[in-house]
Amino acid sequence: MASSTPGDGMSETQTAKKTENQVDESELLTVPDGWKEPTFTREDNPRGLLEESSFATLFPKYREAYLKECWPLVEKALGEANIKASLDLIEGSITVCTTKKTFDPYAIMRARDLIKLLARSVPFEQAVRILQDDMACDIIKIGTLVRNRERFVKRRQRLIGPKGSTLKALELLTNCYVMVQGNTVSALGPYGGLKEVRKVVMDTMKNIHPIYNIKTLMIKRELSKDPDLRVQSWERFLPKFRHKNLTKRREPKKKSVKKEYTPFPPQQPESKVDKELTTGEFFLRESVKKRKKMEEIKVKQAEALTKKQEERNKAFIPPKEKPLMKKSTKAPTEGKLDIDAIKEKVKKAKTKKLGAPAVSPAPPAGSAANKKKKKNNKS
Repeated sequence: MASSTPGDGMSETQTAKKTENQVDESELLTVPDGWKEPTFTREDNPRGLLEESSFATLFPKYREAYLKECWPLVEKALGEANIKASLDLIEGSITVCTTKKTFDPYAIMRARDLIKLLARSVPFEQAVRILQDDMACDIIKIGTLVRNRERFVKRRQRLIGPKGSTLKALELLTNCYVMVQGNTVSALGPYGGLKEVRKVVMDTMKNIHPIYNIKTLMIKRELSKDPDLRVQSWERFLPKFRHKNLTKRREPKKKSVKKEYTPFPPQQPESKVDKELTTGEFFLRESVKKRKKMEEIKVKQAEALTKKQEERNKAFIPPKEKPLMKKSTKAPTEGKLDIDAIKEKVKKAKTKKLGAPAVSPAPPAGSAANKKKKKNNKS
């Protein structure tokens, strides 16, 4: 019992130390809110730099006019950090170098990034932010990631989005300024945001739509607000997207079916003698064989004759006529039309006037002649 007690005490002390170490490490990993790194002043390096260092970069021809315009502002911004800048329009280059007054050794690196961003079409208002301590930049080369030029242009446009909406969403989620120009993507912002921007750009060039990465960034942003979830894993909350290849592979019209492999050679075809042996004709006499052949020939000839005769007779067979439609006979009229009555109606219509009384018809000429005859007879 005495030997077992010290061992138990040692194990308890070791576990307690381990837990303390784990707590300390987790506390070190988390940066307190509102903490900022103290600025580097002349008091930190009063003697300055020992050697002069310089950087130079080339810029395209179309940036010449803009750089001429904003060059006084660039010199003023770099002059505050005691760095000398020179613009060579003949060679098309910008050079930055340290001076005797320069005390910050990292200021020349920031000046180098500034001229790189200006050469890559980033406006001066955004590029000046690189001189701040909490800012960094990343120039991503995308020109060699896709071989086909048309495909490269489509994927680059997908990164920008309709009216720059995708790029704007990426900037809001990562707190970075992103500029797509030619074969490069320039990003400017905090270190964490630059890491996310690089991942989104590389995935877009690998044919992964940026909306998937933007969705995960939105979820991460909401999860980071909860202090309890900072230590936990976020894999259960993040969506998992699977790659679906919707385009069907083109299949050939004539498919060649491969036969199963067999080590044995194919069976040889039967010869004429083998066929005669199987049917029994081999053992017959020659006269019987000839008779059989003649009968087969006669049967074939008879079949050929009948076929030829049928083809000849087809020309003499009359085609089927369509049945004639019987014309429907009209019913005879019951009586003839009264032409005299129609003539009288037409005359009455001519003599009639609108709004006038009907005119009495004139007495026929035959009635007057009859009256005269009667008077003569009386007399």
